[in-house]
Amino acid sequence: MKEIISIKTFAAIGSGVIGSGWVARALAHGLDVVAWDPGPGAEKQLRDNVANAWPALERVGLAQGASQERLRFVNTIEECVAHADFIQESAPEREELKLALHEQISRAAKPDAIIASSTSGLLPTDFYARALHPERCIVGHPFNPVYLLPLVEVVGGERTSPATIDAALRIYHELGMRPLHVRKEVPGFIADRLLEALWREALHLVDEGVATTGEIDDAIRFGAGIRWSFMGTFLTYTLAGGDAGMRHFMQQFGPALELPWTKLVAPKLTDQLIDRVVDGTAQQVGARSIKQLERYRDECITNVLSAIADTKARHGLGADE
Repeated sequence: MKEIISIKTFAAIGSGVIGSGWVARALAHGLDVVAWDPGPGAEKQLRDNVANAWPALERVGLAQGASQERLRFVNTIEECVAHADFIQESAPEREELKLALHEQISRAAKPDAIIASSTSGLLPTDFYARALHPERCIVGHPFNPVYLLPLVEVVGGERTSPATIDAALRIYHELGMRPLHVRKEVPGFIADRLLEALWREALHLVDEGVATTGEIDDAIRFGAGIRWSFMGTFLTYTLAGGDAGMRHFMQQFGPALELPWTKLVAPKLTDQLIDRVVDGTAQQVGARSIKQLERYRDECITNVLSAIADTKARHGLGADE
């Protein structure tokens, strides 16, 4: 893992699942990290989460100087961001909360610091409206676990400067990520809109008794999910068209788009549906703890990423292809 050179201090506002993932990734890349979260017991939970992630990060490879000891937890937002080069906010998805937070963050941060939000769907123009320097504010939307999954969606607001977008893309890349510049502000951005469509279909299948949660997960992990991990949707369908490629696929399977297969309107979350989902996933979890499942997930992810990288190297493909 390469050491970061363009930033030295990373500030994390909020230390829940996403925030602690950012902290772990930054620490693994040899940065000093300052964190703040107002929740009771937040510091202990953060340090526990980082410790649970560390074995996976060691398998990936730590940067020179990477250490959990470089994390400092502070009592105020001002102390957290005062000396930070890059600030990542991961507060709950409430626009009024983010409006107030970013007004406070932007007034306490260094003039040249980049301020990012981990929001999964709120638009930066809206919640950066009261920020002191909106030109240096962006969305940097990651995916869980943040410390392993490389995708981060970068979205600018109406007043975000192109220089800030370019700098954020570079910094995220140096953090070992695959930054994706979302060209327009659209609710849900790119990846979550795709995931939401799949989630709605899955809930309909559970609600109508077509399949259990475990069977639906099997449909993904033993089928499309394996292909998605290295090829995505469009390239997978291109190969499905044979030598004639995507044009033949569209001509052959395009008419199916007019069939009433999909139900994009979400099902009503009745008590019965919630019980079916909760009971189904409880059976999938079994006697294992969440921390045990996180470590299992992390080992699977690192193995998949390693296998893809090795295969690309043998085929002469670059890491970004």
